[in-house]
Amino acid sequence: MVSRQEANARRVAALDEKAEALGLKRGMGMADARAMHPGIDFVEADAAADRRLLEGLADWCDRYTPLVALDGEDGLFLDITGCAALFGGERAMLDDMLARFFHQGFDVRAGIASTAGAAWAAARFCGERLVERGEEEALLSPLPLAALRIGADVRGSLESVGLRTAGAVMSAPRAPLTRRFGRELLMRLDQALGRLEESISPRLPVPSLSVERQLAEPIVLTDDVEALTGMLAATLKRDLERRGEGARRLALALFRVDGVVSRIAVATSRPLREPELIRRLFHERLVAVEQDFDAGYGFDLVRLSVLSAAPFHIRQNDLADKADRDEDDLALFTDRVRARLGEGAVLRPLAVESHLPERAIALRPSADGVAQKPLPAERRDRIRNPRPVPHRLPERPIRLLRQPEPVDVPASEIPEGPPLQFRWRRALHRVARAEGPERIAPEWWRSAEAEPTRDYYRVEDVEGRRYWLYRQGLYDEADQPSPRWFLHGIFP
Repeated sequence: MVSRQEANARRVAALDEKAEALGLKRGMGMADARAMHPGIDFVEADAAADRRLLEGLADWCDRYTPLVALDGEDGLFLDITGCAALFGGERAMLDDMLARFFHQGFDVRAGIASTAGAAWAAARFCGERLVERGEEEALLSPLPLAALRIGADVRGSLESVGLRTAGAVMSAPRAPLTRRFGRELLMRLDQALGRLEESISPRLPVPSLSVERQLAEPIVLTDDVEALTGMLAATLKRDLERRGEGARRLALALFRVDGVVSRIAVATSRPLREPELIRRLFHERLVAVEQDFDAGYGFDLVRLSVLSAAPFHIRQNDLADKADRDEDDLALFTDRVRARLGEGAVLRPLAVESHLPERAIALRPSADGVAQKPLPAERRDRIRNPRPVPHRLPERPIRLLRQPEPVDVPASEIPEGPPLQFRWRRALHRVARAEGPERIAPEWWRSAEAEPTRDYYRVEDVEGRRYWLYRQGLYDEADQPSPRWFLHGIFP
């Protein structure tokens, strides 16, 4: 028996068949239960663990339909529209589901109907029943008010006026019911009878394309999983070609015979639909999760889904167009590295609207922001053969420090000039040559109190090492603190 705290009292939250045979009921106070049977055992309820178990069961039910939603603390909604035929009909699908739950050790009640309300009532009050379209009223009429999914306060009010079954509510005039008991009562009734549309919100996004393979004999080896992934990718390629798309994000769902579901996802830098390339990406991902990969008693269902797709543009290359092949090889390389080491393993810099060097570049995963359409020939030629720049751009270091580090500058040639020497990380550097300044003003639109102006200098010490220093602040600003020096980068 399971107990939990409710309204300053400890009550029975769940109990097994033996406890029910002793006359105990859910919601009963623990004091009364112990008075009836002092030797009964009970455990404390763990809501978080129950939730995880229910979500695990919802993942497993994804083998029947992708539209699975949670229903309270102990129920699931499955929208099986168009899916029952894949299992031989609704009765065969229901029998298969109940048999699999039984072998996993669960006692399940299930119902199938054309409306969510009728299916909910059939599962919870009829045990196991298939309700044909048009039989919803006959199903609900003899059932108690709880079958309408209304609150306890509304049920108590209805019972106080003699309406104790769903059939009695359906026979009563609608207008007085609405005025006295609110709109929820008739809304739930109309939903159960199919007069009002009701949809469920799936807990996981529905993929645009999916292919799966049910296996007569479960597989346990990663080599078998990879081979099956390649076969599914070949089937998926035809669907992608028909839609003129390529996959940007794919997910592999592995359903174990004991109810555990493993999901593995990969992302691509460019739209992809070549089966061998997809198999290689999942090979890298399987190698990365090999230590945590547990096949248990084997997988009896494998599904490959496209979570995100993009238009696939076919390019016509000549024999000498080596640059495009290099770009494809680089994209595949980055995809395999990210599949093996994670999304943050390969980053690409993106320009940001900021004058300050530490803000001008943001690092993002290499798959983010990659252009989907091929570059025009004129632009590709301009990238390969850049035109000479008419004026000399300021030289910047390749390596920037994560944050500018303060340096101690004891003296300067002139107040506005470069330092003669500086101390950084306890080491004294004497300046042999200096170039600058390059003035960078902060963004005035960021805040009312903008950061001080920076004057950057390229300096070289007597040992030939080159640094990028800046002075923050100006000497002629009386109301501002004294200027400070920072080291921001190192030249190769």
